[in-house]
Amino acid sequence: MPRLLSHLISLEITSPDVESSVAFYVERFGLRVVDRADGKVYLRCWGDHYRHSVVVAPGPDAGLADMTWRADSESALDDLVGRVEAAGVRGEWRDDRPAQGRTFTFVGPFGHRMSLVWDVPAFTAEPGHESTYPDRPERRSSHGAAPRFLDHVTIAASDVRGFAQWYSDVLGFRVMAFTDLEDAPVTVFSVLTTNEKSHDLGIVIDTSPTAGRVHHIAFWADHPEDLNRAADILIENGTPIEYGPSVHGIGEQNFLYFREPSNLRVELNSGGYRNYVPDWRARTWRPSQGSNDFFRNWHMPDSMMDAFPSAAGMAGTEDGVSPQLHEDLTNPWAAKTPEVSPR
Repeated sequence: MPRLLSHLISLEITSPDVESSVAFYVERFGLRVVDRADGKVYLRCWGDHYRHSVVVAPGPDAGLADMTWRADSESALDDLVGRVEAAGVRGEWRDDRPAQGRTFTFVGPFGHRMSLVWDVPAFTAEPGHESTYPDRPERRSSHGAAPRFLDHVTIAASDVRGFAQWYSDVLGFRVMAFTDLEDAPVTVFSVLTTNEKSHDLGIVIDTSPTAGRVHHIAFWADHPEDLNRAADILIENGTPIEYGPSVHGIGEQNFLYFREPSNLRVELNSGGYRNYVPDWRARTWRPSQGSNDFFRNWHMPDSMMDAFPSAAGMAGTEDGVSPQLHEDLTNPWAAKTPEVSPR
C-alpha cells in the first residue's frame, strides 16, 4: 500500500473549564496561545511546524473531540477519502478551520472523530518568537515542561484488534504491536503508526457503552531528563504525578503521566526507537514481558485504567486490566458490551 498519511498534526479536546485547562498548558506545561475563536482556544508547542497543536473546546467533561492527520500528498488525501467512503463511512468536507485548507471529517469505527487534510500552511513565528536556528518554527519555550511537539493520542475501543485492522486496511496505518492478557487470548492494547515512530495512535480495551473515548494525549520532549524536570515542576506547582517517570517496553519510550485540570490524562515522553522496516510484523506481548514497564519492577496505579469522558465500564492498558475487567473479558457468561459499529 502506498503511504497515505504523514503524521498527527493537532487534537481538539474538551474541558468543562476551558480557561483553567488553558492556564495549565501555558503556565505549567509551556505551550503558547495563538488563537481564540468561537469559545475555543488554540495552543501550540514551540517545535510544531503548523499553527496549532491542541485546541481546547468547551464541553461537559474531558474528552477527545477530533484528531487531525495530514495526508502525505494532495492525491493521497483524495485516495483516503475514497477509501473511507468505500468502507461505508460517510464524512463531510469543511473549509472553515483556522490555519488549514479543505478538510475531510468523519466518525470512524467505535465513534472517534477524525479529520484528514493536506493543505496546511507552514507556521511563521510572530516578531519576538523567532528562533535563531533556521529550521525551527519558533524559539524554544523557556518554561514549564516545554514539549517540542505533539506526539500521539491513545483512544479507547471495545475491540482493539478490530480497530487496528480497520485503521490499517482503510487508512494505511502500520500496526506495530499488541498486548494480550497473560492467561487468555484477549487483546487489551495496540499501537499503530503513520511513519517511523513506534506509534502515533494507541488503542486500549474499553467495556464502556460510550463511544469515542480517549485514554491520553501525548507530547514529545527532546531528552529523557526533561521528564524528570517536568515532574519536579509539576509537583512543585500542585500537580501530582500519576505514573512515571519510567520506560515502556513497547516502543521503549521514557514516559511521564499526569492530569490537567479537566482531569484529562497527559503524557510527556521521549526516547524510543525508530522503525523503517517496510514489512514489519506486529508481535504480541504479555504484560509480564514488560510491555508497559520495561524494567518490570513497578506496578501501574489502577487510576491509569480511567478513560474519558467518564462512563460506566472499564478500560485496560498495555499493563493488563483490573481483576473485575479480567473477569468480564474472560468469563464467557459475563455480560458483554455491544460493539460500536462504524458509522
